[in-house]
Amino acid sequence: MDETMISPTLGSHGQGAGASTLRCLIVDDDDHFRRVAGDLLEGEEIAIIGVASTGSQALRLHDELQPDVTLIDIVLGEENGFDLAEQLTAIPRAEPITVILMSAALDREEVADVIAEGGAAAFLPKLDISRAAVREICRRSGLTTKARSTAWFYPPPGP
Repeated sequence: MDETMISPTLGSHGQGAGASTLRCLIVDDDDHFRRVAGDLLEGEEIAIIGVASTGSQALRLHDELQPDVTLIDIVLGEENGFDLAEQLTAIPRAEPITVILMSAALDREEVADVIAEGGAAAFLPKLDISRAAVREICRRSGLTTKARSTAWFYPPPGP
C-alpha cells in the first residue's frame, strides 16, 4: 500500500498557505506517528503538505512539493534517516530547506556525532515535537542547510 500523501488543499509549494506558513513534509515508517505528528504540527504556522514512509517516497515528494522543512525519522524501517537527510540537503535548490532528524529510540548523545557530520539542521526527540519546536529550529537555521558543525538539538541542553 502506498503511504504517500499530498495535501489536497495545499498542493505544490503550499498554495493556499500564508507567506509565513512553513510547508512541512513528514517522513516516518510508522503510520500512527505520521498521523499524530501531522495533527500536532498542522495549524496556522505549519502546513503539512505531504507524508512519506520510505526514502524513495520522500525524495519524490521533496522534489514535487519543495517543502520548507522536512522531518525525518532516523530509523526508517530498514532505511537510514541520516542517509536520506544527506541526500536531500545535497540536492541544489532554488529555495532553502531545513531538515530535522527525529527519533523516539535514540537520544542526543547517541546521535550527536552523526548529526554534526550530516545534512540535518537539528535533532528533535519525538516526545518534544511541537509547532514551537519546529518553528524555533527553522528560525535558528535560517531555513538553510547550515555548515555541518552548526547542527543543534531541541530542546537545547540545560546548564
